[in-house]
Amino acid sequence: MSDFPFSVIGFDLDGTLVDSSGDLAAAVNHALVRVGRAPYPVEEIKPMIGRGARHMLNQALAHEGGISDEEFQPLYKELIAFYEANIAVHTVPFPGCLDALDVLAERGCKLAVVTNKLEGLARMVLDELGMLDRFETVIGGDTMGPGNAKPSAVPIREMIARCGGGNAAFIGDTSDDIGAARAAGIKVIATSFGYNDKPAPELGADAVIDHYNELHTMLGSIG
Repeated sequence: MSDFPFSVIGFDLDGTLVDSSGDLAAAVNHALVRVGRAPYPVEEIKPMIGRGARHMLNQALAHEGGISDEEFQPLYKELIAFYEANIAVHTVPFPGCLDALDVLAERGCKLAVVTNKLEGLARMVLDELGMLDRFETVIGGDTMGPGNAKPSAVPIREMIARCGGGNAAFIGDTSDDIGAARAAGIKVIATSFGYNDKPAPELGADAVIDHYNELHTMLGSIG
């Protein structure tokens, strides 16, 4: 067991651990309809996911000319309130995710989440799905203060410190995930089934997985 190359494994949340696109799209569309905008199909919202709800709403509004700063803040609060109330209606772990986490835990790895979602919302969705206790720590986009969300290395370094140090790897689905891991100097794997902002092989990760049943072997090969 001791020959496994990593002692800390970090994961992005949306598009990596869980498919939350249905609930995120519902929250965005709820906000859009409140200001007379047309809702978007889930597939069109997926590329907007990854930099937090504020960015996601900004992206959706920008497609139809944007909105004033005075109008944006109450609309953002409306989105968050709706999402909190409907946080795990459609959200589920990706196929094989829970089994893969079990395997890594059996290997003695400490597991963590580093997401650009607000920490409180990240903890809420993980708790609703019965997954929160699997992780040593959860670091959100607001945890480390302004300017310290991914692709900054700061939350990745904090993840490693909170897990007691050691050789670490990160799993994510976007350029911000890969950029943060690279900036922190650790290995990184991309998920092709997430909300990739460019084709997964072009993200610059050390490897790409198409299903969680590949994760343990892939980590062993890049370690």
